Amino acid sequence: MSQTAAITLFLIDDHTLLRRGLVALLGQHADLQVVGEAGDAGQALRLVPQLRPQVILLDNHLPGVRGVDAIAGLREASPGSRVIMLTVSEDGEDLATALRHGAQGYLLKTIDGDLLAEAVRRAARGEPVVSPEMMGKLVAAFQTQGVPEPQAAPPAEPVEEGAAPLSPREEEVLREIARGASNKEIARTLDIAETTVKIHVQHILRKLGLNSRVQAAVYASDRARIGQ
Repeated sequence: MSQTAAITLFLIDDHTLLRRGLVALLGQHADLQVVGEAGDAGQALRLVPQLRPQVILLDNHLPGVRGVDAIAGLREASPGSRVIMLTVSEDGEDLATALRHGAQGYLLKTIDGDLLAEAVRRAARGEPVVSPEMMGKLVAAFQTQGVPEPQAAPPAEPVEEGAAPLSPREEEVLREIARGASNKEIARTLDIAETTVKIHVQHILRKLGLNSRVQAAVYASDRARIGQ
């Protein structure tokens, strides 16, 4: 393995056993390093400015303040940190609030350990990460509330009439994006190289006039809903 620095993480959860479990789970990956933890938002706000982790895993149910309401303060305390909600809440309003306040992602605690590690890596690279189970609610949030994407990406331009059509392979990749699959998962499903997936994603976004995978997922869901 190359000698690149490990991705640093900070954990915020009021359950000590869960934090211990996450430390052990993430510690199995040489490229991930937990540098600190806290049981509530106040303690986290005291520690995060000193540690400046690349990724913060934040529970929603905390003493005194909800996690979604602590996101803005955490991002202000450590502007370079990406905040991922890691919660049991499948509430669409919590999802919308988290993204509106600047969360990089929203994951359910039922997520597989290896998938969590991969989500952390993707978030550290600046990619939005959302549990597949929440993708439908994410789409609904865009449609009904106008929720901004993580990192406040500019809105996409509407797809122009006569735009270049997607190839059959690009259509397959778009369907996988709508499921919330990562590039690695898409590559495995379609039996193609991950670098090939990245190229397809770039072509899809360019052809559709979109800015991100999340907008592509919204587009795919809208198209399926109206039967196109």
